Amino acid sequence: MTTYLDFKNNIEEENLKEVANAIKNGKIAIFPTETVYGIGTNGFNSDSVKRIYEIKGRNFKNPINMLVSTIQMVEAVANNITYLEYKLMEAFFPGPFTLILEKNAKVPNEVTAGNTTVGVRMPSNEIARKLVDFAGVPLATPSANISGKPSATCLEDIIDDFSDKVDFMIDGGNCNLGIESTIVRVIDGIPHILRPGSITAEEIKKVSGNVIIENKNLPSKDLKHYQINSKAVMVYSKNTKKMIDKIISIASDTNNPIILSFSEDIHYYAPSFNVIDIGSKNNLENVSKNLFTNLRKAEITSPSLIILEGTAEDGLGLAIKNRLINVCNNNYIEI
Repeated sequence: MTTYLDFKNNIEEENLKEVANAIKNGKIAIFPTETVYGIGTNGFNSDSVKRIYEIKGRNFKNPINMLVSTIQMVEAVANNITYLEYKLMEAFFPGPFTLILEKNAKVPNEVTAGNTTVGVRMPSNEIARKLVDFAGVPLATPSANISGKPSATCLEDIIDDFSDKVDFMIDGGNCNLGIESTIVRVIDGIPHILRPGSITAEEIKKVSGNVIIENKNLPSKDLKHYQINSKAVMVYSKNTKKMIDKIISIASDTNNPIILSFSEDIHYYAPSFNVIDIGSKNNLENVSKNLFTNLRKAEITSPSLIILEGTAEDGLGLAIKNRLINVCNNNYIEI
């Protein structure tokens, strides 16, 4: 049976300490972070980590990152941390930033999928941060979604998927950011962005002097993490008119499409087509915050095709584009 805790308006620390102690002893909880909701357990408990894989239907070859609350906790799971890696942690911890480090022998192979590295992140969300701190151990915490479904930015989106499968669910309201953390690995003294997120390449470059974005126009290796049930296509052009004309052309040739459009462009599509407003081009923070929720809304209508307006690759636009490419299973048109 799942215990439900409502911390949307007030965090009850005594209850949170009880949950943290249960997690330390192998229980599993769903809780908010600033990015998306996570499903976490004691990162040193191999059996509990295996349960997370099973509950999510996650591929055991896909490693799980660890949430920490202090640099000392990072040092408890990682070896040979470099000066630059410390600088990156100083700049971006706590926050939506995951750093891939050399793991030590304490970290179970179930967490790292047998790899020699481990991803660590210090969340800025108060509930998540205190939960890790009270537990006193790093929490192995992937996003709280059934593999093959979008991540969740509110508990309502996943409560039915995980009811009676986990020990605790903590409702902390809507997540502030809405897309998963930036993942970085330092290779030969240069930060490599393995997954773009809210911490942008421009921000990282200010700390390190250089940065490399890996495979920025390719979908992530774990495609199923973002795929949806409906067929989808993303269309992008620097020329807004060309993009809109192409989307209208595709929609006109499709039975029962739905268009996910920026606020500025909705009037080009409505009322001829079913449209969901994903937010303003001038407020990509809000677009990212509601991205997965809007995808779920689109799926509810059972469309034959979801057509997505794409974004430029500047700043946060790169992270949004990365998620949309994955949603479309690399089915995108750039004009």
